[in-house]
Amino acid sequence: MTDIRTLMRDIIQEIYQTVRRNKLRTLLTGFAVAWGIFMLIVLLGAGNGLIHAFEEGSSSWAKNSVRVSGWFTSKPYGGFREGRHVKLDGRDMESTHRRFAPYMEETGATLTQDNLTLSHGAEYVNLSLRGVYPNFADIELVNVVGGRFINPIDLRDCRKCIVLHRRTAEILFKDAAKAVGSYVTADSVAYRVVGVYADRGDNGSSDAYVPFSTLRTLYNRGTDIDNLLFTTQGLTTLEDNEAFETDLLALLAENHRFAPDDKSAVWIWNRFADYLRSLGAMQVLRIGIWVIGIFTLLSGVVGVSNIMLITVKERTHEFGIRKALGAKPRSILGLVIAESVVITTFFGYIGMVAGIVATEVMTALAGRMTMDVGEGMSAAVFTDPTIDLSIAVEATLTLIIAGTLAGYFPARKASRIRPIEALR
Repeated sequence: MTDIRTLMRDIIQEIYQTVRRNKLRTLLTGFAVAWGIFMLIVLLGAGNGLIHAFEEGSSSWAKNSVRVSGWFTSKPYGGFREGRHVKLDGRDMESTHRRFAPYMEETGATLTQDNLTLSHGAEYVNLSLRGVYPNFADIELVNVVGGRFINPIDLRDCRKCIVLHRRTAEILFKDAAKAVGSYVTADSVAYRVVGVYADRGDNGSSDAYVPFSTLRTLYNRGTDIDNLLFTTQGLTTLEDNEAFETDLLALLAENHRFAPDDKSAVWIWNRFADYLRSLGAMQVLRIGIWVIGIFTLLSGVVGVSNIMLITVKERTHEFGIRKALGAKPRSILGLVIAESVVITTFFGYIGMVAGIVATEVMTALAGRMTMDVGEGMSAAVFTDPTIDLSIAVEATLTLIIAGTLAGYFPARKASRIRPIEALR
């Protein structure tokens, strides 16, 4: 045991002295290793941030859902000028369900009343009331954490019931658990709280939900619809969904007398079609990042290999002296390999730590980037840019092995030459 310790100490001392004598060479070798690892981790981390955001966004609502909203026409048609506002109504809901019955699972609609004051006792909040159908919870994946959501009886009987966001319930009642069964007031109308919902991180829309029929009746909205919502079935390919969108646009154009090819007149958000497009883009992104990352790692491998080759060549004279003094070829070979492993491991660790720190900085600066997707909703575009630690370790080991092999073969050749030849 003592002999082994002594041997290890001697090897470490030898490596230390070699590094001190060749600082520039060691730094160049170390930079190639650290930079390769660092760039690989940063690239994979950035790619994962985009991929994680896509995965999170696609799980926030039913993938097979479609949202349709009226907008403004972009061309004249049927005696009407461009710029006309298209307002959806109950006729659109009925005709869509009838025309596309084979593709329909659930059909619903929303209606919003903005800038209302909701109060309980001395506490109040400003928000929007959104009238919804019971299937809204299934289409938008509403996370009810207390009580229940709007049900068909609420819709049929125009009940004055309401579902609050958890943040709203905490403001009005101090404790969200106390909200269910209590009453709140909006425009002198008392609503019974039947449920409390939450979104991821409680940082999304704080709208309160009431039955669609109740809001339409109380605010005299007639047959108005802000959004038509439904889920589809049987549309499995991107081509099928694009054809469906074309037919749906034509139907709405017929109902509201605008050009059948005027895509500006209504906004059709086909989430399954977007999912299919994004899925293909994410696959291309994954491949592209890995290709770039591998080439970056290869550049580090080439750098390490070249420097180790030069190192061994420069030390041929030194090896000749060592052999003349009685050193065995095995000891010379072991010294070169040990030096390569130590330097590569040390700087590989530095690159790995720097890469992990960089991903943490990305998380802090842009880890919750969002974009507006309409209707007061937002979707994350960059989330949790982290990578599996095993990938970083494997990349470091790859460079260690590359450096070892790059040093092994020329060192093996140098250790076998006769001292008299090495000393020339």
